[in-house]
Amino acid sequence: MPAAPTSQALLYALLGAVLCGLLCGVLMTGCRGPEGRGPAAESAAGSAAGDRATGYGAVFLAVDECSSFGTVGFTEVPCGGQRAAARVVAREDGRASSGPPCPATTDFVLHISERRPSADEDGDGTVPRGYACMRKLRPPHPGDPGGGGGPRTIVGDCVHDVGGGRVRETACDGGGERTPQFEVVEAVAVRADCPASTGLYVRLGGELPVGCARPL
Repeated sequence: MPAAPTSQALLYALLGAVLCGLLCGVLMTGCRGPEGRGPAAESAAGSAAGDRATGYGAVFLAVDECSSFGTVGFTEVPCGGQRAAARVVAREDGRASSGPPCPATTDFVLHISERRPSADEDGDGTVPRGYACMRKLRPPHPGDPGGGGGPRTIVGDCVHDVGGGRVRETACDGGGERTPQFEVVEAVAVRADCPASTGLYVRLGGELPVGCARPL
């Protein structure tokens, strides 16, 4: 039959139980972070950051969004940033040669092909083929009447003869590489509607495709 425990043995057992409880409490407290920042909270914060949409809009270079400088290697940037150069005034799918014409005062056209930009329509790194009609944020504006550039020739523009029945736009103020020879003064449906002073017919396209140009 085993001997009954002495009072000294009972005291040691009681002290050991108290010390064990204190040590376990310290260890458990040390494993917890600040209030609300346990593993579950940190995982939720990481998921929220990962779910944020990239880019500045649902469509790459949508209307009223802006591009960086240049027409090659462009990117979409915030319109209020230092890198912003031009704003999208129209955005079309397909090729510019077969699609709707850009607005009359467009400064230049960005041709968008299959690529992997930093911002795209659905986050998969690609955008469909298309083109964006761009208007520079600051002057000079080559697409303005007489500006000497832009993808379209409009009333108020000047041209010079390049031979072979072809003309090319140039600045009306003479600041371009070539001296202006004719100014488009009116757009009409057919040549017969041009004024008698017309010295050249210029193809404009659109609803009034004939430009009546007078000699300078």
